[in-house]
Amino acid sequence: MVIAMAFDVPMGIVCKDEFITREEHSAKVIGSGDVEVLSTPSMILFMEISSWKCIQKYLPEGYTTVGVKICVEHKAPAPIGDKILIETKLDTVEERKLVFYVKALWRDKLIGEGIHERYIVNRQRFVDKVKRIISKS
Repeated sequence: MVIAMAFDVPMGIVCKDEFITREEHSAKVIGSGDVEVLSTPSMILFMEISSWKCIQKYLPEGYTTVGVKICVEHKAPAPIGDKILIETKLDTVEERKLVFYVKALWRDKLIGEGIHERYIVNRQRFVDKVKRIISKS
């Protein structure tokens, strides 16, 4: 049985996180290209981490969020070995669905932006569901 629960998450909150681009974040190492600049998958990873961290403190114990959709544009390169600022803003809350506007900046230059969706889940029920799926396959 699933019990409905209201989540008190503050729509409109903005969170900021800094990340240092390392060699393992480069397109060359990730395999998404052959240049040593911030890869698109790594930029997306930073956006997901920032959105997850932003909301986690507002959830009851035992709950977390999982990413389900991301649609971003990688607008400009950023070098390896420098800081990237990720800003995430919670734009929409629809029961368990959270929609964030995310952007990445390098030295105040917009290098990526888009929309990221996450769902609030009960951590244990989510893990149990995955185990059931695995055991059936």
